[in-house]
Amino acid sequence: MELIWRNVKLLDRSETVDIVMDADGRIAKLADACTTTSTKVIDGTGMYASSGWIDLHVHAVAGLAPYGDEIDEIGVRQGVTTIVDAGSCGADRIDELAASRLEAKTRVLALLNVSRLGLQRIDELSQLQWIDREAALQAIARHPAFIVGLKARMSGSVIGQNGLEPLRLARALSEGSGLPLMVHIGSRPPGVEEILPLLRERDVVTHYLNGKPDNRLFDLSGKPLPMLKEALDRGVRLDVGHGTASFSFEVAEMAKRSGIRFDTISTDIYRGNRLNGPVHSLSQVLTKFLLLGYPLEEIIAAVTVRPAGWLGRPELGRIQVGEAANLTLFEVSDSPSELLDSEGEKRTAGQTIQARGVYTNGQYFAC
Repeated sequence: MELIWRNVKLLDRSETVDIVMDADGRIAKLADACTTTSTKVIDGTGMYASSGWIDLHVHAVAGLAPYGDEIDEIGVRQGVTTIVDAGSCGADRIDELAASRLEAKTRVLALLNVSRLGLQRIDELSQLQWIDREAALQAIARHPAFIVGLKARMSGSVIGQNGLEPLRLARALSEGSGLPLMVHIGSRPPGVEEILPLLRERDVVTHYLNGKPDNRLFDLSGKPLPMLKEALDRGVRLDVGHGTASFSFEVAEMAKRSGIRFDTISTDIYRGNRLNGPVHSLSQVLTKFLLLGYPLEEIIAAVTVRPAGWLGRPELGRIQVGEAANLTLFEVSDSPSELLDSEGEKRTAGQTIQARGVYTNGQYFAC
């Protein structure tokens, strides 16, 4: 059966269009006022359609605590068609995550934690023997299309007394596997000035807008650290990774004034910060960047075409006739939103982004 989204706005077009999905789940037509015999019509008047949102940093293993949640709760129910689990599992449990995606409606990819334990512990890099190169390479070989990168959480509470050695071992594993690194920056030690020089092209710094005064990417005057500019010149990417403790309005304004732009906007969502805040949803995180004055086109690109490009799956970031339909329907309303950052600062947005539905794998899901 055909499905049609009627009268939706695309960010690259001035006029509204109808998007027709055929019985095989492909985009059959993009046109003005399509005629159709479909019995399923979604009225998208006043709403936008984009390629399906991608959240590049989530925690989607339901049984892990505190950093875990149900796949579809942080996926299609939030307007997100693709999630990337950011290191919940190391080699010991990655098979479990790979199997769980088969029951989900959301597309799931993974970053392999360089610790074989993953987030079974929250000090997973405190013992160097847990960084098992052979076990990691075997896991990557078992799941070459599923594991898209590596994750190292370089916070003092995670690495214990090991200094930079976990990152050096992660760097070697990256070079041996050909996969990029996503590196979590948090509380010292080590400092960001030690971490950044070890990162290479396509590596990702997540939590780049954290408000930790002794370990952020901007100095006390709000200027970017020299080694940050050097890393960006090498092709290192910046990911938001909002999370419970890693997004500051003040630092976000420093970054914007300095011309340091995000590559990707992600949530670092799990059950606790979804239910209790300050994250709640990808929609709410995107609304924060609307409040900060970023253009809607740039915000949506950070959850569509940019992460799709980093993943090497450009088809996930486009809307094209003949290809599988992978779409998010959302609105930008003039209703206010009260927003909270990780430092406890509240601000009120005059406009709110809200996901209303997705179409993925031949099915429509309302949000």
